[in-house]
Amino acid sequence: MSCIIIDDEPLALELLEDFISKIEFLDLIASCSNGFEATNILRNNKVDLIFTDIEMPNFSGIDIIKSLDYNPHFIFTTAYSHYAVEGFNLNAIDYLVKPIPFHRFLKAATRAQSIINNEKQEPTVVNVEKPAPEQDFIFVKSEYENLKVNINDIKYIEGLKDYIKIYTNKDKPILTLNSLKNFEEKLSHNFIRVHKSYIVSLNHIHSVQRNRIIIDEKWIPIGVSYKTEFLKRIDF
Repeated sequence: MSCIIIDDEPLALELLEDFISKIEFLDLIASCSNGFEATNILRNNKVDLIFTDIEMPNFSGIDIIKSLDYNPHFIFTTAYSHYAVEGFNLNAIDYLVKPIPFHRFLKAATRAQSIINNEKQEPTVVNVEKPAPEQDFIFVKSEYENLKVNINDIKYIEGLKDYIKIYTNKDKPILTLNSLKNFEEKLSHNFIRVHKSYIVSLNHIHSVQRNRIIIDEKWIPIGVSYKTEFLKRIDF
C-alpha cells in the first residue's frame, strides 16, 4: 500500500519513517517537509494513503487534502486535538495526536489497509448495498404532507415517545411519527446515535465537553452506552 508523509517537523518525519519501515504492507513513496512539495508529488502520483500534519506554514494539511482533484485516503498526525471534528468531516480514516505511540499508528494503518482493500476488491457491492449515503435528501411525513429535507441541513434528531423531532437550519423543528431506530437507517455515515433520545450530525457539532455535545446553543447529553463508540468515531 503506497503512502506519503507530510510534516514540517524533521523529528516527526523521522519517527513516521521508522514506523512505516516496520509495517510490511506500507510502501513509503516520499517524505515531504511542506505542502507545496507534497502537492507536486501527489498530482503526479495517486498514492493509497497520506499521513499529514495539519498546522504547517503557508499550506496546512487540510489545504492539501482540499486542493487535490481526487479523494485520497488520509490520516491526520498532529499535536492539536481540536481539529478532530473537522478531520472527521473531511472523512479522515483516523486522527493521531502527537506524541504518537507505535501501537496507535499501527492500528490506524491497519484500519486504512482494511478500508482500501475492501474498496479494491468489492467496489460494486459497496455501491449497490449502500446507496443511501450518496442521497442528499429524504422525504419526511409531517402532518398532511411529505416534506423534502436536505440531509446536510439536519443538525440533530430528538426522540420522543411515539414521535421524533428533526432540527434543521430552519427555526421550527419538524415533528413526524417515527422512531429514532427507523430514522437512523435513512441517514448517512455523518450521523451517530449518542443517546437513547438523540442522533446528531457530526458536521454540525460545535464542541464536545465531557458528557455532552454542543450544537448551536443546545446541550445534548452523551449516554453512557453510546460514549465509547462516539469518542471512537471522532478519535477524541
